[in-house]
Amino acid sequence: MKSRPVLALLHGWGMNARVFDALADQLADDFELRAPSLPGHGGRAALAYNTLQSWADDLAQQLPEKTTLLGWSLGGQVAMRAALDHPQLISRLVLLASTPAFVAKADWPAGMADDDLEAFGSALIAEPAATLLRFLSLQTRGMPEQKSVLQALRQVFLTVPPADAGALASGLDMLRYTDLRAVVPQLLQPTLVLHGALDTLTPPAAGEWLAATLPNARYVALSRAAHAPQLSHSRELAAAIRDFSHG
Repeated sequence: MKSRPVLALLHGWGMNARVFDALADQLADDFELRAPSLPGHGGRAALAYNTLQSWADDLAQQLPEKTTLLGWSLGGQVAMRAALDHPQLISRLVLLASTPAFVAKADWPAGMADDDLEAFGSALIAEPAATLLRFLSLQTRGMPEQKSVLQALRQVFLTVPPADAGALASGLDMLRYTDLRAVVPQLLQPTLVLHGALDTLTPPAAGEWLAATLPNARYVALSRAAHAPQLSHSRELAAAIRDFSHG
């Protein structure tokens, strides 16, 4: 029996691996799935020193060779750093609702205002459970049977310990200060860039920039999705990942 390729699903800041449950159900027959937790998330202890580099190195220790790595949001930045530093482990990348730089600058309009990031970050650190549930509600709005889907998601997320306060603070610094634009052209792995057209946390222009700047990338826009297509459009997402893996 032919072994299935490994697909690792890396969540974003303040979240946990359960955000991929619906997508994992769609892809379970096609891949050997892994869902690592970021340090200080999902019940894991934070690292002694929490930086994008240390989180990327920590992730690499959990991956076998020739992994296809999907990174969502901040997880996409961790995935890019890991792919640059550990290319022997990561053969393909999927960047979901990610960006080289979260915060807008004079030469980078495809980011969010620093004040908006600060407000979102402060809310998640002050009230992680309530903010997470508001985020889930926002990202599932407009789905068929949203009420029942949201109720199930809430039950799932409440079974996982909240993120460590220190890891949340370190992650917020990563969101503020990470800028990978200079190194993105060095990412040689085939890459699938997936972005919701309605995303307000990482504007679609960021995904378009990634796809245009990466040496070997394809771009798929999800016209009715926002920042978490794995919740709202898991079937379409799975189809795009399957097609990419066979390409």
